[in-house]
Amino acid sequence: MEHPFWLVLFVTLLPLLALAAEPKIAVTVYNEDLALVREARSLKLVKGSQSYAYSGVAAQIDATSVHFRAVDPSAGITLLEQDYEFDLVGTERLLQKYIDEQVIATAENGAVHSGKLLSAQDGDIVLLDSGGKVQALKAAKLQSVEFPSLPEGLRTRPTLVWLLESSKAGDHETEISYLTGGLSWHAEYVAVLEAAENAAQLNGWVSIDNQSGATYTDARVKLVAGDVNRIQPEPQVRAMFRKEAAMAMDSQFEEKALFEYHLYTLQRPATLKDKQIKQLSLFPAAHTPVTKLYSYDGAFDGSKVKVKLEFKNSQANGLGMPLPKGVVRVYKQDTDGAQEFIGEDRLDHTPKDEKVRLSLGNAFDIVGERIVKDVREVSRSSRQETVQIKLRNHKSEEVVVNVIEHFGGDWSFIGKTPTIAVKEAGKAEFQVRVPAGEETAFEYTVLYK
Repeated sequence: MEHPFWLVLFVTLLPLLALAAEPKIAVTVYNEDLALVREARSLKLVKGSQSYAYSGVAAQIDATSVHFRAVDPSAGITLLEQDYEFDLVGTERLLQKYIDEQVIATAENGAVHSGKLLSAQDGDIVLLDSGGKVQALKAAKLQSVEFPSLPEGLRTRPTLVWLLESSKAGDHETEISYLTGGLSWHAEYVAVLEAAENAAQLNGWVSIDNQSGATYTDARVKLVAGDVNRIQPEPQVRAMFRKEAAMAMDSQFEEKALFEYHLYTLQRPATLKDKQIKQLSLFPAAHTPVTKLYSYDGAFDGSKVKVKLEFKNSQANGLGMPLPKGVVRVYKQDTDGAQEFIGEDRLDHTPKDEKVRLSLGNAFDIVGERIVKDVREVSRSSRQETVQIKLRNHKSEEVVVNVIEHFGGDWSFIGKTPTIAVKEAGKAEFQVRVPAGEETAFEYTVLYK
């Protein structure tokens, strides 16, 4: 039997929050505009059926994902009905609610106008006074509009309205969990390349973006890295509803495996304010060896030779934590001591002990040239092609360029080729040394069948 996605998350992730030492709110944030919110709250109930307004939930809550339970099962609390009320107090909503009702409007010049509200559009209002005179007042000229009371059905905050049945009166500890949109997180990394260009200092940060419509105070924060499958709902009008080891460095996040993903738990409570981006250090600066690489893909890049940095995400290299996807920005210190930006690339989710390769830009002093010298039909079902590659190095030191060539169909090399570093179904990579201030050229011939 397949269980709903939110229920699987709830059963997997929901800790008991009744302990006094634990925060009352826990938030698990996923990469793609999704969070699981869990909250412990004491409810004062009477015996029997009653209505309870549970306010302060996220404005982007998925009301169908709400799970409610009493910590003490003997309390006999049952959730019978639930309404999600999101018709919030605001000038436009108040005006619409008071059509055909008496209001008092004060203009910016101090003039007071009272009467029946006939129309309200974009802040402009039309009043019918006691003498039968119609007055049209522009929003820009209005200082205030007074309403006799708050209309029924309007809320100051998004609210779940429950019909509860309780077998006991008194204070009851309860827990609620729900999924909400408007919360997401991503990682950013800063790498400072050392002068010799063979090592770098790498820092990791996470940014949590809260646009959910709620603030989570002193929450226990968890971050899930991985590509979680979600069913995309059909467009509709919103309806009412009645273990791996942690990284061996002094990090404020504890990392561990969760199903086929990775979970990062902040080791202290944090407040996630609505309309706020909070940045937290993922791990302190790590000193890791790096290798500078040059690559030339003439079929796609013309004459440009790309420069890349490569390092291994291993404990021996000062790392070893599964790295969540994010942007890596790379700097290098100039001779005057200032750090200069030299490029950036996007890092995908990277397990430990895997290599990371970052593309930083194009090498200024290395130029490539790709020439198709000869194409001939060998037979009705085969073709032979000869390609020449030229690499010119204007630097003061020798470089090694990784030349990438692409092939289609059934193919094989004929005759001599340079050193082949990689050979796959549709690609081959050659390692080519180019002395300082010189040009290196080579040819290869390929037979297509």
